[in-house]
Amino acid sequence: MSALEKSMQLGRLPSRPPLPGSGGSQSGAKMRMGPGRKRDFSPVSWSQYFESMEDVEVENETGKDISFAAIISRVQCRIVALDLRGHGETKVKNSEDLSAETMAKDVGNVVEAMYGDLPPPIMLIGHSMGGAIAVHTASSNLVPSLLGLCMIDVVEGTAMDALNSMQNFLRGRPKTFKSLENAIEWSVKSGQIRNLESARVSMVGQVKQCEGITSPEGSKSIVEGIIEEEEEDEEGSESVNKRKKEDDMETKKDHPYTWRIELAKTEKYWDGWFRGLSNLFLSCPIPKLLLLAGVDRLDKDLTIGQMQGKFQMQVLPQCGHAVHEDAPDKVAEAVATFLIRHRFAESISGFQCVFPGC
Repeated sequence: MSALEKSMQLGRLPSRPPLPGSGGSQSGAKMRMGPGRKRDFSPVSWSQYFESMEDVEVENETGKDISFAAIISRVQCRIVALDLRGHGETKVKNSEDLSAETMAKDVGNVVEAMYGDLPPPIMLIGHSMGGAIAVHTASSNLVPSLLGLCMIDVVEGTAMDALNSMQNFLRGRPKTFKSLENAIEWSVKSGQIRNLESARVSMVGQVKQCEGITSPEGSKSIVEGIIEEEEEDEEGSESVNKRKKEDDMETKKDHPYTWRIELAKTEKYWDGWFRGLSNLFLSCPIPKLLLLAGVDRLDKDLTIGQMQGKFQMQVLPQCGHAVHEDAPDKVAEAVATFLIRHRFAESISGFQCVFPGC
């Protein structure tokens, strides 16, 4: 079972019961930390890690790019993190169009908007779905100065297998959170992110204040009730609608934060993100790096390609699916070593390359 599937299954498990003598007020994990110690789940601003946030105008569609200093402490380079459509603060005309083709074009358009006709040498790096979009962008030749490609923990075979249980996984997640601290705490205790420091930064961008958005789970049950009432009695539907509005108000008061993007509604795009991904990755005529949480997730095409030396692979053990969040220093070290190995960048004094064995 891959790390992605394991994290999905763990997310569906109920919380641990309290230890004897705890009075039900504290979990076993918290009790083991000892008296007087409390984990800090408060959010951390991106400005502690990122250099700047800039608006990029692309065909009347405003997006955000964020420059950060995670890898530049090791090599001389500039790193730009894109808010893809439907994520972060990006605003587009059709935010529901999350097809691989559309998002790949977005990446190309942002590069063109930032650098014009003479972009500098660029390496694309993406995790999970972002890795798939990076591959689609590279295979479509949308970045003319592309010199390298890196996928983080995404393989066609395991991704396609995981899609079968994705809806069950999403239904098992909380639909809303009482606060940012509550969202961060859930991400760590559920095992979605194993690095508390990373969770305090990244979860802030994954949720948003409701502002008229209600709990998807509550809406579903209410909609089903409306359908039944309309079949039996139209007058009864009015009372159901009234209760719906009242429930929505209570939901927003008690749980003012919800997920920024409703992944369940993007199901029609899942197949297009990952099907044929391995062959697309192998066909890109540039140096390639694949970072994985476990070697067991390689599919047949990538196994053959790796044995033929078509890409560099590095396994980072003791990580979940969010490899770059669980072990950011190890990922930065692997990417920096890859850049130096191919002479894409020069090392900063003091950084020692660690070349993998595979």
